[in-house]
Amino acid sequence: MRSLPDILEEYEFLDGDERYRLLIELGRELEPMPDALKTDATKVRGCSASVWVYPTRSGGDALHFLADSNAAITKGIVALVLAAVQDRPAAEVAASDIAAALAPFDLKNQLSSNRTQGVPNMIALIREHAARLAAG
Repeated sequence: MRSLPDILEEYEFLDGDERYRLLIELGRELEPMPDALKTDATKVRGCSASVWVYPTRSGGDALHFLADSNAAITKGIVALVLAAVQDRPAAEVAASDIAAALAPFDLKNQLSSNRTQGVPNMIALIREHAARLAAG
């Protein structure tokens, strides 16, 4: 998975339609999430598209998230959110300001509101998972 700074560097050189294409490409790069993990418990509430996020451990205290969406642009936004937290310690993820990390992408002005309305819920879910796992 590409790092958030690398994605931002590319994103800043692009305009509207090219930014959409980059998000779709990021979504395609997500590792596959098994259908068995796409349950009510892993579903993010408040998204116009279906979005699932499932935390796993990736050695030690690091969190590794599996995620998917049934909409290409939304899946790209999911990939962007994960780039901010993937394979980092649970306590660090729980304490991180993911919204601030994503602020340079200006998603609210780049995308329709129904595409971004679930982002705060996705961030909250990721931070809740991380806080729970950090607490042991």
